[in-house]
Amino acid sequence: QPVLFDASIADNVGFGAKETPSVDQLSRALETAGADEFVGSLPDGVETLVGEGGKKLSGGQKQRIAIARAVVSSPPVLLWDEATSSLDAQSERVVQRTLRSYGGRCTAVVVAHRLSSVMAADRVAVLIRGRIVEEGAPNVLAHAGGWFQRSFFPDGGGEGA
Repeated sequence: QPVLFDASIADNVGFGAKETPSVDQLSRALETAGADEFVGSLPDGVETLVGEGGKKLSGGQKQRIAIARAVVSSPPVLLWDEATSSLDAQSERVVQRTLRSYGGRCTAVVVAHRLSSVMAADRVAVLIRGRIVEEGAPNVLAHAGGWFQRSFFPDGGGEGA
């Protein structure tokens, strides 16, 4: 779960940024994260208090606020640890689209157990008990006969990969 503070959406998005984001930067970050619609529908918009840990928001909304924070802070490396694990299918699609559209702006390390989370990656490393047992492009690993193919394409297919 993303770490959110008992503060406004604007404050949570701006947390960790070198300087307070402008209204335009905040708006672009929320749009990039797919959070602009739900934030715009809230009575207080970006000034809505999220509660401690973001308890007033759904899991998908918390993830989108965390993504907007990453967009504003522009770090050289992003670590997404199970970024979609607790999301419904629609929220997962929004987060996946956002991560793909944000790609290329920084190095992203994605820890995931869902095939949908890794198929757009440039490279996948399969770790078992802390050791890399396979590494490569997901479309190559889908046909390589190793753990990745056996786990995600048990019929040996890897079709569409």
